[in-house]
Parts: sequence; structure tokens; C-alpha cells
Amino acid sequence: MLGKTAGGLYWMFRFLERSENTARLLEAGFRMALTRSSDAESEWKSVVTTSGTSLGYENKYDSYSDTLVMDWLLRDTDNPSSVIAGTKSARDNARLVRTALTTEVWEAVNDNWMTLRDLLAKPVTTVDLPATLALIRKQSALVRGALHGTMLRNDIYDFARIGTFVERADNTARIIDVKYYTLLPSASAVGSSLDNVQWEMILRSVSAHRCFRWLDEQDMTATAIADFLIFDKRLPRSLAFCVKQTTENLRYLEQEYETRHPCHDLADKLGRQLKTLDINTVFDHGLHEMITEFIRDNNALGAQIERDFRFIG
Repeated sequence: MLGKTAGGLYWMFRFLERSENTARLLEAGFRMALTRSSDAESEWKSVVTTSGTSLGYENKYDSYSDTLVMDWLLRDTDNPSSVIAGTKSARDNARLVRTALTTEVWEAVNDNWMTLRDLLAKPVTTVDLPATLALIRKQSALVRGALHGTMLRNDIYDFARIGTFVERADNTARIIDVKYYTLLPSASAVGSSLDNVQWEMILRSVSAHRCFRWLDEQDMTATAIADFLIFDKRLPRSLAFCVKQTTENLRYLEQEYETRHPCHDLADKLGRQLKTLDINTVFDHGLHEMITEFIRDNNALGAQIERDFRFIG
């Protein structure tokens, strides 16, 4: 496959995943802001910081508020990680690789862009935010459904899935981080009812609340929830699941092209690093520190994939 086509598929699905997960990150911050009434500006700043877009935000705005942050993350085209910017970039990449997609996938991506363009044409209020975020998630699910239901399981599919899971791993890590490192009021709150309520909100923001209750309803604690979100390979948004899927799809490409690249070694290394950890070790070392290292290593993997397969995002 030409690097241009591979890159288009990879970035198409990275941008789709990023748009959905930006919405999920905003939901996590919004839900946790509801549990706290003081220092609202600091709380909204933490969401932007965790999204990795604080420099661009501060170049444009001189204060943090719910209205400005929602607008920045949802519909500001100056923010390349905003929902509307990511959705447009996904559609642009889909047009680039149109002949590699089934009609159903192309139509789902195009409909996603048109629906969200209309939805986000005007600023979103806090009253309308939950319904807006739900529709963003729904539109993303329709694209994934078209991909799963109509695409051949070949190198085209593998590049799409690698883009999805490299991006999802980054965003799940950021959602965990926005809770524990930035939004937790103080170390004294660890293990408190507020701490547990916020962790429960994190589960809801990654659509994992019911799954967790099925598996471990009696242990709604920070340790159990963090363990679930990081290490449980049954959860499709856990860090371990994302790394496992990225590694598997890279392995399929290795078999398809009969070539092993440095990115295969990086993916295997990242998987081994997770296997050597457990949740007690993570908390002893520092959850924020572990998540920061994971984001760094996952980003390095994404960059190596681009180099190995000769495409540029």
C-alpha cells in the first residue's frame, strides 16, 4: 500500500477517535465540576491542560470559564484537537482514501461531518452539553459500526484500527489523569466519598460504568477502578486493551508485508511494560507519573509507525 493511502487511513481514524475522546474528556471535566463549587476557573483550566492544548488556548483567551472551554474543545477551528476540527480532518482524509473505503464507511464519515457541523454551528450551553456530547459519541459509533460491518480484514483495516487504538490509548490516559492529578482537591481527599464519586464519573465518561458494576459492583474504589481502566483487557478503552490491539494489528501488517519494523518492537515493549506493573505498584510510584510516562511512550510509538510506513500526519 502507498504511504499516502496508509497515512490517510491511519489519520482518518485517529482524528475520528480524537474527536470522540475530546468530547469524553470534556464530559469528565464537566461531571466533576458539578461536584465542586469553588475555584471553577482552575477546574476548567485543568481540562484544557489535560487535553494538551493549553498553549493555543492561552494565546487566544486570558481566562478560563465553562463557556470558553466548551467552545474551545467543541467548535473552535483554531484548536486542531477540537471536535469540529477533528471531524473535518477525518472527512478530508476519508476523501483522500475514498477508493479504499466501502460506500457505507464513506457515507458514515461524511454524515458524521455534516451532522456535527450543523450541531456545532452555534455555541453550546451547559444545559445542552450532555445531549451534544451524547450525539457526538453516537455519530462516532456509527462510523465504527460501518467499518466493522463492511470492510475486509486486510491492511486497510489494520491501518484504520492502529490509528484508532493509538489515539484511544492516549485519550483514556488523559481522562484518567484529569481526574487524579489535576481535579482531585488535595491528597487528603484520596479514598473519600468525593474521590470515589469522581472515579465513578470517570467510568461513565469512558462508557465503562455498567461493565465495572457487572464485574466488581462491591468495590467502587479508586484502586479497583484505576486497575480496571489501566489493566483489564476485556474493557475496550483500557490502556492494556488498546496496546494489545495496536500490537495485534501491527503483527498482521508484519505478516502481510513480511517485514518487521522498529514500531513492532516499540509496541511489544509497551505491552511488556504494562505486564510488569500492577495497580499497587502504580499507586506507590505515582499514578500521574505512570500515566505521563505511558502517554510519552504511546506518542513515540505513533511517531515510529509514521516513520516506518512512510507517511506524515
